[in-house]
Amino acid sequence: MGCVNGKCCSRYPSSTDSDSGGYGEMGSCRNATNKHILTQRSLEIVPVPSQNYELQYSVLTQRGYYPDSPDKENQDSFCIRTQIQGNPNVHFFGVFDGHGHFGTECSRFVKNRLAEILANDPTLLDDPVKAYNSAFLMTNYELHSSEIDDSMSGTTAITVLVIGDAIYVANVGDSRAVIAVKNGNRIVAENLSSDQTPFRKDEYERVKLCGARVLSVDQVEGLKDPDIQAWGDEESQGGDPPRLWVQNGMYPGTAFTRSVGDSTAEKIGVISVPEVSMVRLTPNHLFFVVASDGVFEFLSSQTVVDMVARYTDSRDACAAIAGESYKIWLEHENRTDDITIIIVHIKGLSNSGSGDTDGTTGANRNPTSSRTGRGSSDSSAASGSEIYRSIRSEFTDLQLSMNRSPAIVVPSPSQPWELDGG
Repeated sequence: MGCVNGKCCSRYPSSTDSDSGGYGEMGSCRNATNKHILTQRSLEIVPVPSQNYELQYSVLTQRGYYPDSPDKENQDSFCIRTQIQGNPNVHFFGVFDGHGHFGTECSRFVKNRLAEILANDPTLLDDPVKAYNSAFLMTNYELHSSEIDDSMSGTTAITVLVIGDAIYVANVGDSRAVIAVKNGNRIVAENLSSDQTPFRKDEYERVKLCGARVLSVDQVEGLKDPDIQAWGDEESQGGDPPRLWVQNGMYPGTAFTRSVGDSTAEKIGVISVPEVSMVRLTPNHLFFVVASDGVFEFLSSQTVVDMVARYTDSRDACAAIAGESYKIWLEHENRTDDITIIIVHIKGLSNSGSGDTDGTTGANRNPTSSRTGRGSSDSSAASGSEIYRSIRSEFTDLQLSMNRSPAIVVPSPSQPWELDGG
């Protein structure tokens, strides 16, 4: 959910760390080179030798269905970089959801520069939180200073940095990261990030102090009383959410409170300061998902985790989630959003590699409102005793190239995860 005109005035064939190209309808899920037909990728595996486990991952980015704008681009981008700083234990996964007329340019710029700045920061391993904050603020500054007009364009960013058996999640905007936790005979979704929208009381109050008017479109247009702030929750009010407006104008209309770029919205409190959290992985952590809000607009975190758990191949899971997202979007609207999803399975992690614990339960002390909704190679949260720290920045003053039918054919589920009762 972005600005008032779709994402933030414009939104939409391929923008990834390697362009996605065109996809036909799915028949078999594999081709002769063992690449998945829809994702056009092999299943990737990267080791984390310090903890003697592996990350097995796949990614899919899909242009939205825009019957009235067949030439609009996929404004989502993703970045996967392994062995950051040449360290085999440090890996980066990010999804960037552009919006506005120059949203594609913004998301591409940010996904490149953010990862580069992090990789070149000598303090990264000593203080990942500080490095994350510095990288986001520098990327935002560089985007403002670039040739890209980001006055009414920008990008959200949801990123996961793996350092040994710890994962650091930095979020700006309303995309999301979720981790799957084994809990007895269940797999439970726990959010690693909190959507930054005016639905959150803390974000609402912060942007109001910065001069933003926070109103739904109906309120701005006089159809509802602007003095009655009764939006309910994100599930019930997803169709006409509260948005940010300047005092004497009907712009920018962003439905998020943090982003990179968006220099106009920055004047009314839209900042590029990330919220950063850390989770110490344990054998009960099965996989994590990093995805744009094209997925989470109508699918809950638990629904996404349940869908991933039904497939042994994460590429099939990516395709299934994309297909389900398309289907539900079209049940509500005559278009869909762009969709990007990274699924990372955690394979072989043992208790001997786990760090100390602090007894904290839950992957997020401030859980998001649930919308129902490989050198350095570049392919551009939790229950029980696992450790968790939520680190919030306190800088309150900062801030298939595809013209196709909406139908998407997905693979059938394979044998689901088998869980013991422990």
